[in-house]
Amino acid sequence: MRRSAIEYVEAKHLRKDVTQFRTGDSVRVHWKIKEGDKERVQAFEGVVIRKTKGHNRATFTVRKVSFGVGVERIFPVHSPRYEKIEVLSRGNVNRNRLFYLRALKGKASRVESQEDAEMRRAAASHHAKSAAAS
Repeated sequence: MRRSAIEYVEAKHLRKDVTQFRTGDSVRVHWKIKEGDKERVQAFEGVVIRKTKGHNRATFTVRKVSFGVGVERIFPVHSPRYEKIEVLSRGNVNRNRLFYLRALKGKASRVESQEDAEMRRAAASHHAKSAAAS
């Protein structure tokens, strides 16, 4: 009885318009910021390095490098404070948590996109077919 009451209250606060994204995707989160009596929207753009489950308590962590300093920010998935989440590119990763990106610098810290991976696979299979034919 008690468990269903908690689930009922939590279900009222779930967002219906949650964007589908995965770990490794590059996203732009449009976050509402209150400055004095005004409210504006500020974009935070980076790579999703972690997603946690937890129904209405689910969060995701976005990492970016700003002026040579790594910045990470944790966003609640069902928060009313963000306007929208844009997925800029899909990442091709095999892990759920990409904490190893913290130790990498420069080009090494980039995540391969799915489009690049598909093009690389297509080129490799074409190369293999042409090598077998000759």
